[in-house]
Amino acid sequence: MCAKRSDLPLVYSCSGCSSAAQMANHIALSLDRSGAAEMSCIAGVGGGVAPLVKLAQSGRVVIAIDGCALACARQCLSQQGVVPDRHVLLNELGVRKKLHADFDRAEAGAHAAQLERDIAQATAPVPGSTATLPNS
Repeated sequence: MCAKRSDLPLVYSCSGCSSAAQMANHIALSLDRSGAAEMSCIAGVGGGVAPLVKLAQSGRVVIAIDGCALACARQCLSQQGVVPDRHVLLNELGVRKKLHADFDRAEAGAHAAQLERDIAQATAPVPGSTATLPNS
């Protein structure tokens, strides 16, 4: 675990109306609440809100979590010249996008736990090396 919040990776997520989008948002919130990452506002980044764009462009590790292939979170970051260090597409992990339905909380918990383990492993200090998050 990082000593300071400003050392944590930034996590951004899709938060659309589909079950997959809501799962992406839930996972990002879980990472924030557990202290594995700091969630920031993708709507503010996409909307060009100066302090939120500055944070996204700060050089911290950036994780984008999208529910489907439309990759809205990644596209919002791209509008501000930010390329995520890790981009998670939940549909590539077998998550089905359903309209007018809730996401499976057990499935979301499993994906959040795996991503938290990936972050912990990638940020663990290893003498003489730099850690990077593997892309999904």
